[in-house]
Amino acid sequence: MAISDNINNVPAVPHRLKTIAKMAAGVIILPWLLVNSVEMLDSTEIMVIQYPNGTLLAAVEPGWYAQWFGSVTKYPLRSQFSFSSALDQGAPTNESLKLRFNDGGHANVSGVVSWEMPIDHDHLIMVHRKFGNRKAVEQQIIRPTLESAAYTSGPLMSSTESAAEKRNLLLQFMQDQAKNGTYQTRTVSLKVPDPLTGVEKTVNAAEIVMSGGIPVREQESATKVFGINLLPMTINQIKYDEAIEQQITQRQVSIQGVQIAQANALKAEQDAITAEKQGQAEAAKAKWAQEAIKAQKITEAEQFLEIAILEAKRAEQYKNRQILEGQGNAEKKRLEMAANGALDQKLDAYVAIQKAYAEAIGNYKGAWVPQIVTGGANAQAASGAQQLIDLLSVKTAKDLGLDMSIQGAAQTMPKP
Repeated sequence: MAISDNINNVPAVPHRLKTIAKMAAGVIILPWLLVNSVEMLDSTEIMVIQYPNGTLLAAVEPGWYAQWFGSVTKYPLRSQFSFSSALDQGAPTNESLKLRFNDGGHANVSGVVSWEMPIDHDHLIMVHRKFGNRKAVEQQIIRPTLESAAYTSGPLMSSTESAAEKRNLLLQFMQDQAKNGTYQTRTVSLKVPDPLTGVEKTVNAAEIVMSGGIPVREQESATKVFGINLLPMTINQIKYDEAIEQQITQRQVSIQGVQIAQANALKAEQDAITAEKQGQAEAAKAKWAQEAIKAQKITEAEQFLEIAILEAKRAEQYKNRQILEGQGNAEKKRLEMAANGALDQKLDAYVAIQKAYAEAIGNYKGAWVPQIVTGGANAQAASGAQQLIDLLSVKTAKDLGLDMSIQGAAQTMPKP
């Protein structure tokens, strides 16, 4: 009975194992099915899905996409390629680009450039079918394009020009050719001064062929063919050959010397101008100082003249007044004299003359009459002095025009 029971229970063990196996398979297969059924696209990427039947889907918008067990290849929407000589930038090897200039000099240029994958279906599918991954795109499109641009840009200038006046042109030429295609050039002979000796020499240089002011392209850029967008590149170093470095250094020293000389000449010229301006300013200052003194003197002279004119006018007025007063006094005296015949003056003169006669007679010590008189003349002797006085008085009165016998003003009138 026990044996029978055991025999009947034998099939139960394999059945459980099958159930467990199915469950395990479901746990394993279900995630695999989920993973290979849909794919999530991030906003910083684009992808190409190749379905089992060979169809290719270009996915550029972020979101979920049905994979249907197809293979998925993702590309960065934007990436940066380094062509640097520094080992800590990009690959751990020297990836700088080689330049050869028209004077035979060499240099290695280092920098970086950003690039963007095409987002239109045709170009994206073409890039995917040709290259298949980001690394191949960089090594088979980006780098060869940059190398070609560097190779054709170097001969357009000399090594010393690339370090000085055409430094920006070098970047412009490389960037334009990498993005749009290399230039068609022709070789020309140029006479240029040697950067060290200054002696003129002939060099062969490349010249861009132009048509309607636009460079003629030798070939189209691979980046343009595949719809890859190259952003402006950045050059962070140009390492020249040692001989070229020495030439550039010596040229810079010479240029600095010339610049210093020019600066000194300009400074001297400016100093001369400054001194001239200062001299002019001082002269103008002195001139205006003299003008101020002159103005002061003129003012003083004008004031003196005005005062002199006023003094002269005052003197003239005083003179006129004196004349008028004199004329008035004269007229007054004339009228007074006409009124009384100048009796007061005449009397004063008469009195003064009489006094003089009296004094003269009084001081006379001699005899006024003879000491011996004959014929009865003694009666007249005593009156000799009186007679003299009378005679003199009469003479004086006659000289003064006085008539002592006439009463009133009429006696003083001159006799006809």
